[in-house]
Amino acid sequence: MKWRLLNTGFNSGAYNMKFDLDLVNSVKPSEAFLRFYRWKPYCISLGHNQKIDDINPELAKADKIDIVKRPTGGRAILHAEELTYSVILPNESGLTNEEIYNLISNALVKGLIFYNPVFKLLEQENLQPDFKKEYGKPQSILCFSSTARHEIKFDGKKLIGSAQRRMLNGLLQHGSILVGDYHKNIVKYLNVPPENKKLIEKITSEKTTEISSILKKEIEYEELTAAIARGFESVWGIKFYT
Repeated sequence: MKWRLLNTGFNSGAYNMKFDLDLVNSVKPSEAFLRFYRWKPYCISLGHNQKIDDINPELAKADKIDIVKRPTGGRAILHAEELTYSVILPNESGLTNEEIYNLISNALVKGLIFYNPVFKLLEQENLQPDFKKEYGKPQSILCFSSTARHEIKFDGKKLIGSAQRRMLNGLLQHGSILVGDYHKNIVKYLNVPPENKKLIEKITSEKTTEISSILKKEIEYEELTAAIARGFESVWGIKFYT
């Protein structure tokens, strides 16, 4: 199987989601993709089955923040200071959803270690939360309020959130690698009572972290992208072509 590496840079939320969908809908049995991208303007994405009225669209529009639906599941994310990845594999890969999730997580960890050895302290979540129970909590409106199995944490805090969906031709998994802390501003745009906003803000600060906060320095996105691509080559045993 040939793996192609794509770096599509800054684009709108609608463009980014359509690009991922087009890739997975047209993927051939002999190919796979790793794509990196960013968001301009900043964008709130909602899970495929999430209600649009979880977010205040007028307030987001006033702050020039897009809103888009993801083709995958999960909950709301404010895409801002992050590096986003997507992996597209054909259904003929022979791998289960969980095997793919685990391999991708291992590759992300390996790549972050290539970027900086401090990330040897990264860990993957071993337990799968009871999402029916979690979705009954005020903070469940946010993706980064809980950690699913194989998602990546540093010092007990979620660093990378991912979502996955298998479709007619292949499987799409994409996720947010948090670089800066602007994602925490999503609380401002939630349609929840003020007391819930304070709780969600507290939980978001306690349960998430970012590369810049861990390393206490400005992050070079191109260097980070190259390191993570190298991590995929190492874990998957592949060489990318562009």
